[in-house]
Amino acid sequence: MGSEEEIKDLHSTGKATILALGKAFPHQLVMQDFLVDGYFRNTNCDDPDLKQKLARLCKATTVKTRYVVMSEEILTKYPELATEGHPTVKQRLDICNAAVTQMAIEASQSCIRSWGRPASDITHLVYVSSSEARLPGGDLYLAKGLGLSPSTQRVMLYFSGCSGGVAGLRVAKDIAENNPGSRVLLATSETTIIGFKPPSADRPYDLVGVALFGDGAGAMIVGSNPVLKPAERPLFELHIAIQHFLPDTEKVIDGKLTEEGISFKLERQLPQIIEDNIQDFCVELMGFAGFTKTEFNKLFWAVHPGGPAILNRLEKKLELLPEKLNASRRALTDYGNASSNTIVYVLEYMLEEAKSVSNGKKDGNEWGLILAFGPGITFEGILTRNLTL
Repeated sequence: MGSEEEIKDLHSTGKATILALGKAFPHQLVMQDFLVDGYFRNTNCDDPDLKQKLARLCKATTVKTRYVVMSEEILTKYPELATEGHPTVKQRLDICNAAVTQMAIEASQSCIRSWGRPASDITHLVYVSSSEARLPGGDLYLAKGLGLSPSTQRVMLYFSGCSGGVAGLRVAKDIAENNPGSRVLLATSETTIIGFKPPSADRPYDLVGVALFGDGAGAMIVGSNPVLKPAERPLFELHIAIQHFLPDTEKVIDGKLTEEGISFKLERQLPQIIEDNIQDFCVELMGFAGFTKTEFNKLFWAVHPGGPAILNRLEKKLELLPEKLNASRRALTDYGNASSNTIVYVLEYMLEEAKSVSNGKKDGNEWGLILAFGPGITFEGILTRNLTL
């Protein structure tokens, strides 16, 4: 934690900082070792080839545990979710809308407790989800559930996929820096029920989703100029945020809302496309702090773990030391790819690792990058400083 003088110095910079983190999960914990049998049992499928393929995928993901909203109780009430050819989008949205709101409320409450100030001090709300569709949106239901003031200014980001958490952080940063005294609550919430389907040889990507994705919610409080009374504890300074999209890649991550829920298609070349473009994107961000492309290992790396192949390609391309992606790999192992939420879990692990640094030695990790990749293909990146060292 920085000294009082350092916090006062932040006051003069006006840069947005992350002041608190929070997370929440549904009650259903899935152990990866038992997923295959349970999934095929719940979907009444007995295809040995598909079962073997899913078992291979489950091992390849490196995921060990995940939390999911889906349960045997839900499948008993809505058996049509486990069969093909039924228009189930209404049932799915009824489940998803309620679930993401509840998880977002719980994650936000946890974040506000950690922050230490009352919810009434929140001036803005940024809400992110790719798991619901309704009017009014989940931002209003979250604000109501938290008892926020009707004057709270709301922004909603729908269907940003895996880049949504960092996109929301970029928006929160802009709001905080352009509205003196503001405190922005960023909340993300996701559930895979919107795309849950029985196994099919015609939809091989569905098995990737079953093996990789998880549910949950995340939250952050973002604000500029931390105050001393009551004491706010800045965690990360958000120095510069940028976004790029790669032309003619809009079909690489392709999702459609159909009568049977969301249908996703993911092209196999995604990790290669990220590898081919990641260096220039990172060098641009690093340059704002005076780093060059030979200094990747002088930064910490909070990368959304879209999957092990993406992390492996990034590590190889940038010649990162193995420990640089520890936080991302831990988040993937413990929670799976929880879409927009996952960057919150990565940042929590990053702080945990920073606490182990002895005698306040910064060890080259004061500066770092927060990265995520989503539909578009869209790159989201934030140059940040760890203020807890």
